[in-house]
Amino acid sequence: MSGEQVNLMSKEGDPFPVDMEVAKMSELVKSMLEDIEEGDEEVTEIPLPNVRSQILKKVIEFCQHYKEEPMNEIEKPLKSSEMSEVVQRWYADFIAVEQPVLFELILAANFMDIKPLLDLTCATVASMIKGRTPEEIRQTFNITNDFSPEEEAQVREENKWCEEA
Repeated sequence: MSGEQVNLMSKEGDPFPVDMEVAKMSELVKSMLEDIEEGDEEVTEIPLPNVRSQILKKVIEFCQHYKEEPMNEIEKPLKSSEMSEVVQRWYADFIAVEQPVLFELILAANFMDIKPLLDLTCATVASMIKGRTPEEIRQTFNITNDFSPEEEAQVREENKWCEEA
């Protein structure tokens, strides 16, 4: 089975040839491959209409590296807001991307059902929130505060127990 390849087709229709074993890290791809008849000798194409080429390239890079050096289990709750203290250096560097790319990686990992990548991307978002005030979180994620000062004071009062923990 080794040496066999599959073409992962991005949203734009670009083919990405990938080793079968790497591609099968995606539960979606794995189940699609199982549905294709065994006797098919030609290279199989798997359409991924929700994943842009730039993001699919990063997903494949992650999967290829993961096959060589599996990522450490991410402890919950996060022990640090620094990803380099949570996972190996390569993974911390890999995920040091701009927010739009991070969010697209989350969507791709979820769509393609790649649990380690979903864990890494979601932990990265959690690290961006860890130890921050609501105002800092709003600034980080460009969230508009639609509470009036009175409503915000009421919510803070009702959830005072959260801040005590």
